[in-house]
Amino acid sequence: MVVKPFKGFRPRRDVAERFVVKPYDVVSREEARKEIQRNPLSFYKVTKPEAEFTESVDPSSDEVMKKARENLEKFISDGILIQDDKESFYVYRQIMGKHVQTGLVALFSVDEYLEGKIRKHELTRKKKEEERTKHVYYTKAHTGPVFLMYRSDPEVNESFQKVVKTKEPENVLIDELGIIHEFYVIDDEKWIEEIKKAFEKVQAFYIADGHHRAAAAVKAKDMLKGKVSDDERNHFLGIVFPHDELRAMDYNRVVKHPIGKKELLRKLEKDFEIERVYERPYRPKRKHEIGLYVGSGEWYVMKPLKIPEDTLASLDVEILQKKVLSPIFGIENPRTDERINFVGGIKGLCTLEKMVDEEEWNFAFVMYPTSVEDLMKIADEGKIMPPKSTWFEPKLKSGFVVHIME
Repeated sequence: MVVKPFKGFRPRRDVAERFVVKPYDVVSREEARKEIQRNPLSFYKVTKPEAEFTESVDPSSDEVMKKARENLEKFISDGILIQDDKESFYVYRQIMGKHVQTGLVALFSVDEYLEGKIRKHELTRKKKEEERTKHVYYTKAHTGPVFLMYRSDPEVNESFQKVVKTKEPENVLIDELGIIHEFYVIDDEKWIEEIKKAFEKVQAFYIADGHHRAAAAVKAKDMLKGKVSDDERNHFLGIVFPHDELRAMDYNRVVKHPIGKKELLRKLEKDFEIERVYERPYRPKRKHEIGLYVGSGEWYVMKPLKIPEDTLASLDVEILQKKVLSPIFGIENPRTDERINFVGGIKGLCTLEKMVDEEEWNFAFVMYPTSVEDLMKIADEGKIMPPKSTWFEPKLKSGFVVHIME
């Protein structure tokens, strides 16, 4: 597989902590607006440019996208973003409690994506993909990395991860959750060649998160023909981690539907063993356990009576969709149906109880995390998982390095 070094644009060290932001898709327009007002150096001015416009302005409009480019150019002209002199690889390490993950920051091949060597497991939403494509086209930049992984290999891992033992980080940032983010630069030519050589033995990359960013880079490639160099538009920004370092969390569901609790439980008994549990809130202990909250402190565990042999069909999120969400609630397309919402595991199970007890939701389903191994197997088979099957934590920050096409 190809990993390509590049001359990244990085925030000046003294302002990096104020510049770096969360991924564009985990913050609202209003949250970004408040942060920009508090901190004019926020990279949200580029990744979330609609925050500087009123709600009536379409986030994907030309004027919003032009503003993103204008803000990016101003960060450069003001000396906030400075381009490295040498083509470099970068290393991004995150420490969340006892969990550590260390990834290589590089450019990845659009051609390998198109050839199926960079594998996906999710479908993209057309509107979101088009918005990100316009963002790449107008900014001529990849501002947020695609989150990738590969099957862990000690030799490949060591090729870039040894930087944490030999060099001091360029940036260290501790976020509001206490997660430590360290950023390193590798600009030694011999070392760069070692890394490129090591990755040649990797058979495939897998998208963990950032399907829309990857798809947008591919679409923008053709749109940017003649406007930037071919080599630049044929690659996109990403961070690739060994698969066994990643932490997949549960991605839970809440549903609103007028069906009564007793009737729901009766219908579920057709396909599940249902047991009342008194642990509150209830977290599934193993694969093929699904927690069900019906309100007022009442929790159940659902265990499928039959487990399909096929990897995709045996996923708990797929079983829930096929045996519960579709036949009982009539939710055929969870991507667009407003009767379902998705809650990442980082928010905790008490959040689900509150949504059912105090808000408009009637039931909550708690999933055991989908394994990284299952994700890779399904991607290898060219199959697509149900939406919101995986939640990876910690999330990657945007702004440590930017790929601007020239």
